[in-house]
Amino acid sequence: MYVCICNAIKESDLRAAARSCQGDVEALYASLGRTPQCRQCLEEAEEIIADEVPVGNLAVPAPH
Repeated sequence: MYVCICNAIKESDLRAAARSCQGDVEALYASLGRTPQCRQCLEEAEEIIADEVPVGNLAVPAPH
């Protein structure tokens, strides 16, 4: 299913990117070489990030 019609980005593409890219929706789109156009898909993209990146997996800087 397409999540972002403007950029022809499928849900499966967003899920895969969310698992390998850290950051917000803008970073997720950038990792796919795209930028949000009409921005109607951003809420669904944020939900996909939340599904794929559990809170416990957020990057934490290593102690020095």
